[in-house]
Amino acid sequence: MPKRDGTKFGKPRDGRTQAAGRQHRRPRPPHAGGRGKPHGHTHGAPGGRVFTAAGDDTVILYGWHSVKAALENPRRQIRRLFLTENAARRLAEEGLALPRYETVRPDEIARRLSADAVHNGLLAEADPLAASDIAELPGDGIVLVLDQITDPHNVGAILRSAAAFAVRAIVTTARHSPEATGVLAKAASGALEYVPVVTVQNLARGLAALKERGFLTVGLDSEAEDPLEALPLAAPLALVLGAEGKGLRQLTRQTCDHLARLDLPGEIKSLNVSNATALSLYIATSRLRALSAGR
Repeated sequence: MPKRDGTKFGKPRDGRTQAAGRQHRRPRPPHAGGRGKPHGHTHGAPGGRVFTAAGDDTVILYGWHSVKAALENPRRQIRRLFLTENAARRLAEEGLALPRYETVRPDEIARRLSADAVHNGLLAEADPLAASDIAELPGDGIVLVLDQITDPHNVGAILRSAAAFAVRAIVTTARHSPEATGVLAKAASGALEYVPVVTVQNLARGLAALKERGFLTVGLDSEAEDPLEALPLAAPLALVLGAEGKGLRQLTRQTCDHLARLDLPGEIKSLNVSNATALSLYIATSRLRALSAGR
């Protein structure tokens, strides 16, 4: 079920309770806890257990880039922040004014995450970001439309490429899309803070809404007749990508203005969807830049 901001946000592990209150707190300078203070001390509050559990709508962010970007984003409300002494020191050196946080050992963060998670000594529990809507999208640039891409690593990598190419938004469905938290946020490397995510109930209607706003909709299909670079691209542009193996659904294909393939010279004619996204964005961005320059 979509959460308050229109995207699907992560459900925490079983056994958690509602996080502590969300009141705004004045930024405090980093503090490592000092000698003699137990790990898990809460700065500005009595000591106690470090990890109170999160509510169903809590976004879990971990890792240097994900947490740092969230702290730099004035639209992201941090509920609880857990840092190792080294991580707090690094953030202070970056000049960040930190909210109240709790100093913990690395293993205390690791226990909250999967065994292979690389947390770099940072973990945040945060509110979802405010909802985005197709009607609010700028009438220029590129948006990405994801048709049932469910792997959080792939979606996170797509978000990272989207941020690198200044994509205006990612449009996805309320169902058949991964939670925008945890693994996805880590793979996105902070891009959740930069690229709006628009969730629609029906992708074909979402594409129709984009077309009504003037977007040219191009579906990527490895068996399409035309290569992407041969199409008459124009802004605003929506690139539509399907799940690996299944590709675009039939109704999605029928709704797109054009279908295009990536013209690959090697023996393998398809790419991982996140790699295909990056290449598609490079081609489309280059073409649109050339058109705007009159070439």
